[in-house]
Amino acid sequence: MHNDDELRWSIGEMSRRTGITVRTLYHYDEIGLVRPAERTASGHRRYTASDVRRLYRVRALQRFGLSLEEIATALTRSSDDLGTLRDLFAAQLAEFEAQAIRAARLSDQLRGLIGRLDAAVMPDPDQFMTTLEMISVNETYFTEEQRELLAQRRTDLGAEAVEATKMEWLELLRAFKRHLEDGTPVDDPRVRELTARWETIGIPYASADQQANQQISAAAGALWRDHKTEISAGISNQVPWLAPDDLPKIMEYIEGVRQAR
Repeated sequence: MHNDDELRWSIGEMSRRTGITVRTLYHYDEIGLVRPAERTASGHRRYTASDVRRLYRVRALQRFGLSLEEIATALTRSSDDLGTLRDLFAAQLAEFEAQAIRAARLSDQLRGLIGRLDAAVMPDPDQFMTTLEMISVNETYFTEEQRELLAQRRTDLGAEAVEATKMEWLELLRAFKRHLEDGTPVDDPRVRELTARWETIGIPYASADQQANQQISAAAGALWRDHKTEISAGISNQVPWLAPDDLPKIMEYIEGVRQAR
């Protein structure tokens, strides 16, 4: 068994083992970022275990978006010890776990499409276009961190609870539609009670961070204001009893109930 301090690697071996090109390794050497600690008698570079750890830290920091100049500064200020490496591993783990959440969300979407295909139903081009458009819109209004927070809450709640929330939302929507069509005044106790339920329906999705909740709520409000027509059309396509112009009218009705309180 070799002692790590005795191991040495040529630049070619480093390139093969790490997947980093020889040209990049030369560049790191030239700018002093990862400079092999030793040279053979004929001048060939030899990397030590300490050089390998430094190279690992460089590549990890690059993934976090730091420039080579920023990385050089960071490495100058930090030591090559267990604590420093542990912090780096922890940061990488958090990044990969976030990626896993995004991958799980995408997997759910793909399973849904596969389910339609298994049922011999081909989503039409409009469905693909609408989905792509809504993904783009959501990414514009919600930050990646907010989307991941919502996705994590859905995962924590579980599919059964999420489905129950959807059903309750539709039940409330239908009740508001009926009152709106019947001309029920906005100060009627029945619609006030419905509005109170409406305002608490999203609580299971809230996090302990109140500021984050407020920011998500504000983003959702802006999304609705700017795209109410498209959102309403998309929902009405899935809900037979809801016409495309019903949802804006219902939302305006609910706002009237709030103001009348």
